[in-house]
Amino acid sequence: MKKLILSAAILIGTMSTHAMMVSEDIQTVVSVQSEYTEVTADAVPAAVKTALQTAYPGAKLEKAFVNDKKEYKLEISVKDQKATVYSDVNGNWLKI
Repeated sequence: MKKLILSAAILIGTMSTHAMMVSEDIQTVVSVQSEYTEVTADAVPAAVKTALQTAYPGAKLEKAFVNDKKEYKLEISVKDQKATVYSDVNGNWLKI
């Protein structure tokens, strides 16, 4: 009987230690795109608009965002497909 109680106590102790270790390893990752602020389509430079139409003929600019480095994040749609592309102020495409 003592062995049964001792075994149960060891088993419960092991489970609670493992549960505590698992809960400490969980980290919350929050991705906030606060570096880009939304701008109107009129605020997007002509060079960026020209590069967009050259690279993606018939593309419609849905939303535009800019950051402090004057890099533009453009949410576009071409027919039934949507994409996000990045450009600098001169219309050069960026790889993000």
